[in-house]
Amino acid sequence: MIEEKIKELGYSLIEVTPPLASYLPCVKSGNLIFLSGVISDKKGKLGKDLTTQDGYEESKQCAIKLLSNLKGFIKNLDNVVRIVKVEGYVNSTEDFSEQSKVINGASDLLFDIFGELGKHSRVAIGVMNLPFNASIEISMIVEVKE
Repeated sequence: MIEEKIKELGYSLIEVTPPLASYLPCVKSGNLIFLSGVISDKKGKLGKDLTTQDGYEESKQCAIKLLSNLKGFIKNLDNVVRIVKVEGYVNSTEDFSEQSKVINGASDLLFDIFGELGKHSRVAIGVMNLPFNASIEISMIVEVKE
């Protein structure tokens, strides 16, 4: 059902790739799954190399990557109880202040996919740099069924 909704919205889950360092993409503690950060494909700084709209779209792609990692871990996205928290980091210029609008891409897509269960707590932070000069990095906490 959730995967059908993702397709209806014009997105597809991607093949999960192993992490590039010594960490796990997902860790389960109780009914919570903590998803490690995923980075955007577009490189550069918001406010210099990319617009807020570019960042908004990249943020959506990060959400798809996170859901792909989650599916690889729990096998069925219909077992999601709710999206608990999204943490977004935006590689920004010193004067860029629209980090929240950028991370809205992920938040809006999660709401479109999961409805009320996709509403979550959130942080959107501007940073000086991200790994591989990525424009965005997003991590997430999700509650799942037993």
